[in-house]
Amino acid sequence: MKMTAELSMYPLKDDFIPPIKAVIEKLNSFAGIQVTTFATATTLIGEFDEVMNAISQTLVWSHENYGMAVFVAKLIPGYDPES
Repeated sequence: MKMTAELSMYPLKDDFIPPIKAVIEKLNSFAGIQVTTFATATTLIGEFDEVMNAISQTLVWSHENYGMAVFVAKLIPGYDPES
């Protein structure tokens, strides 16, 4: 099943731009997922398991490398805007 997810990150630190850029770069490293970045969020489109795996791995990686952050997600299982 295809899905679309929208993810926004809000690092809990004064210097917030580097962690956001790093998370976007990390999301772009996953094969098989279409990643599009906008001013306020990044959209991931792909197979459900691949998108959820990318989000899960990125959250753990972000916490290990940058500490506490708030992530806001919108998940639309079964939605592929290209079909």
